[in-house]
Amino acid sequence: MDRAKELRKLDELADWLDSRFQIPGTNIRFGLDSILGLVPGIGDGVAALPSIYVVLCAQRLGATPWLLTRMSFNVLLDVTIGAIPIVGDLFDLGFKANRRNVALLRQHIDAGRP
Repeated sequence: MDRAKELRKLDELADWLDSRFQIPGTNIRFGLDSILGLVPGIGDGVAALPSIYVVLCAQRLGATPWLLTRMSFNVLLDVTIGAIPIVGDLFDLGFKANRRNVALLRQHIDAGRP
């Protein structure tokens, strides 16, 4: 699979996870990550699985160890703060770890890094 196609698939996944839906009458967007985060106990852990997949795809596409660390930190931050009731749910609306990670990967690839 070529990089452009893989990035498009990761963009679509990030969209579903972080910004697929909109609260009517506002510009606030959210995705499945926010919805799953509402499930006490396991929601944020389950939502982390596709986020980890994004990081693994980045590794396969040649991301540097530094970039993988940065992306992993975004996922860890999302899961850790997301697990805090109410505060975590509000954090999920704004942080959008998956969109950040795909953007970081795209910048890395567009910069011509291997």
